Amino acid sequence: MSDKTRALIAIDPKRARRNALPTRKTTVTRGDKVVATISHIVLAIWSIIVILPLLWTLFSSFKSTSEIFASPFTLPSSWDFTNYVNAWTKYNFGQMFLNTVIVVGVALFLVMLLGAMCAYVLARFSVPGSRVIYYLMLAGLTFPVFLAIVPLFFVLQGIGLLGTLPGLIITYVAFALPFTVFFLYSFFKSLPYEIQEAAYVDGASEWRTFFQVMLPMAKPGLAAVGILNFLGLWNQFLLPVALNPNTSQYVLSQGMAAFASAAGYEVDQGALFAAVIITIVPVLVVYIFFQRQLQGSVSQGTSR
Repeated sequence: MSDKTRALIAIDPKRARRNALPTRKTTVTRGDKVVATISHIVLAIWSIIVILPLLWTLFSSFKSTSEIFASPFTLPSSWDFTNYVNAWTKYNFGQMFLNTVIVVGVALFLVMLLGAMCAYVLARFSVPGSRVIYYLMLAGLTFPVFLAIVPLFFVLQGIGLLGTLPGLIITYVAFALPFTVFFLYSFFKSLPYEIQEAAYVDGASEWRTFFQVMLPMAKPGLAAVGILNFLGLWNQFLLPVALNPNTSQYVLSQGMAAFASAAGYEVDQGALFAAVIITIVPVLVVYIFFQRQLQGSVSQGTSR
């Protein structure tokens, strides 16, 4: 036995036993190669199916309507941003983009705050009826949203918020809250109670313990559910179409539908494709920059 092994046994016997075990060589069989090849082919086909329509939409956003119908699958003759300027100003997509940012931003902040507080209380405290409240939240995930459209319409009309951005924000918060609570519940449930008790011993109040101790520890879960909520709220179509009839308060999804169906074949196709790019770029940017955070957060939450 070498001196290095003796020293390792004296310092860390468990590590020494792990190092003493013979290393097992992994062999790649022919079946593994076949499965890997088929998987790569399927993923490549799927990537082509997803990427090609995006590229076609991007190229079409630089073409005129006549050029789109004459040569839909060729590159544009000129790469100017006239269609984007027309979509942003002439067809009012700039205002709709601002409305969408306001609605989604405020709703996302409120749903993350309220959802985190609700999940924390349900997971960490023995509140009377907490299990009933949690199961009611889960029931909200199974309730089809289109069944609530008519009651929501009359409720918002009764309180004077129909066709307004605050009314749409409240609806978005109610729509996303059950999923947020369900997702964050397991994260707060798995946090060690010793840290919470140590904060109490140091004199921290319930509010300070939540915001300065427990909430930062649940950052992976907050990041994951925040990204998923952003994607869902930004792409929401049914709720704004049914509950936001005021054209000056349109968001991007209903503005796209109204613009596409306004004049049939007489619509400005180049501006329409430019509006599509304006609508999907924020979603692509968020996904590209935060996909690693999303994957790591979800895997960390499921492994607990």
